[in-house]
Amino acid sequence: QVQLVESGGGLVQPGGSLRLSCAASGTIFSIYVMGWYRQAPGKQRELVASITNGVPTYYTSSVKGRFTISRDNAKNTAYLQMNSLKPEDTAVYYCKMVVTSRWGKNNDYWGQGTQVTVSS
Repeated sequence: QVQLVESGGGLVQPGGSLRLSCAASGTIFSIYVMGWYRQAPGKQRELVASITNGVPTYYTSSVKGRFTISRDNAKNTAYLQMNSLKPEDTAVYYCKMVVTSRWGKNNDYWGQGTQVTVSS
């Protein structure tokens, strides 16, 4: 079993920055994909950014140039650096990882979510 623990959310003023972290623990052979999603009230969950070994990173258009996703494979941790935050970035942010077992099977795991509020 794999557990994901997120941290780094909070309240920030427009134009400010936050850094989210997501650490995975448990039975992990390798992590194929690390991604960040968000869900604002009344809206569907959307993919914000993802990072896969050997593949260009993905960003949704609204965060390009402002957010940076990174990963530390040694620590099984994903990061999301969020700069120039806007009120429309307000949402619950979820980490998702696609974890490969020693038998080569991929399984999806989600974090518990962390609230990001951008407001003056």
